[in-house]
Amino acid sequence: MKRFFLLLLCAVLVFQPVLAADTGSQESQEEEIGEAITEENEEEAAKENNSGIDVSAPSAILIESSTGQVIYEKDADSIRPPASVTKIMTLLLIFDALSEGQIKLEDEVTTSEYAASMGGSQVFLEAGEVQTVDTMIKCISVASANDACVAMAEHICGNEEEFVAQMNERAKGLGMENTCFVNCNGLDADGHETTARDIALMSRELITKYPKIRDYCMIWMENITHTTKKGTSEFGLTNTNKLIRQYQYATGLKTGSTSKAKFCVSATAEKDGMELIAVIMAADDSKARVKDATALLNYGFGKCRKYEEEKTAAIKPVSVKRGVEEQVEAAQKEPFTYIDTTGADLSAIERKVSMKKSLKAPIKKGQKAGEAKYYLNGTEIGSIDILTTESIAQASCKSVMLEVIKKLLL
Repeated sequence: MKRFFLLLLCAVLVFQPVLAADTGSQESQEEEIGEAITEENEEEAAKENNSGIDVSAPSAILIESSTGQVIYEKDADSIRPPASVTKIMTLLLIFDALSEGQIKLEDEVTTSEYAASMGGSQVFLEAGEVQTVDTMIKCISVASANDACVAMAEHICGNEEEFVAQMNERAKGLGMENTCFVNCNGLDADGHETTARDIALMSRELITKYPKIRDYCMIWMENITHTTKKGTSEFGLTNTNKLIRQYQYATGLKTGSTSKAKFCVSATAEKDGMELIAVIMAADDSKARVKDATALLNYGFGKCRKYEEEKTAAIKPVSVKRGVEEQVEAAQKEPFTYIDTTGADLSAIERKVSMKKSLKAPIKKGQKAGEAKYYLNGTEIGSIDILTTESIAQASCKSVMLEVIKKLLL
């Protein structure tokens, strides 16, 4: 029996290194398999998101403001509640009214009982309280004030319902096909909905048509003064858009959050003469909203290069038939701009002009006379209309006969 135990002990001592070696080999194989699985997952993730951006929100879009070119999108046409991002359209209508001379910044706006009753984010305007249009815009842009929105809607249109009708009409004109506004402030309401793409459209209209909006949405903190029957008091506004402090290229624009909409933002930023608009909808929390918007903007600035035509070549006059003048002057509507995301050589962009042989009078100023098309490596990348720069009246029979006689005599 003693001899058996000695043999058993020897066997254990002999085979222990082998067993240890086998165990080590198995662990190594498991690590290799684990690495292979990780790489495979990364490849699958890359295929799903070939842009390389990690956007956690279910809906997002990134566009360049001057061209409207889409750089990135994720479920951008899914219809969702926009929360206070709605106020971009409210601000757009306010600036429209300012531009048309309907209102002025120094005009006084009286808060109604209804406007003062708004819940959610507010600056606690009291019924009968008077503030200037300028202050109301600050309250909306900085503090996302629901009460100030309704007060302005009533000031411009008499009531919120008419103002909302104009919001929807403006949205239609911008091609916001999946948008329906029910109120002017973004409080949750049945049927009040839009998409990331539509938000980008109204954001672009606001910042390109009214760049003065930056003077308001870039305010971090400012006080306003409440003057009511109770007396005078100071109220501090703090910007709801943390990106203007956390992202160095930020230029605006508007945040929003409700229990139904979750966390949304239309974030604008400018770097090296290029301005981008990043829209995030239904992010889980405010940190995720900021992270997603930052990721999109960084991607855009790293990926995109902007081509801008410095000046357009002169256009030859176009022949006119049956007009009081024989020719009409024409010019390109605007310089051509293009956003490249492929790393192509933009110096290779070519311009080809095609003009109508003649135009028949009467001719209106701004009438299309031709087109300038732009090509990169043989592929058309855009076009700009060439328009008449003057009006030409139609010649009368008498003037035509006199012109014929004049030519015959010569």
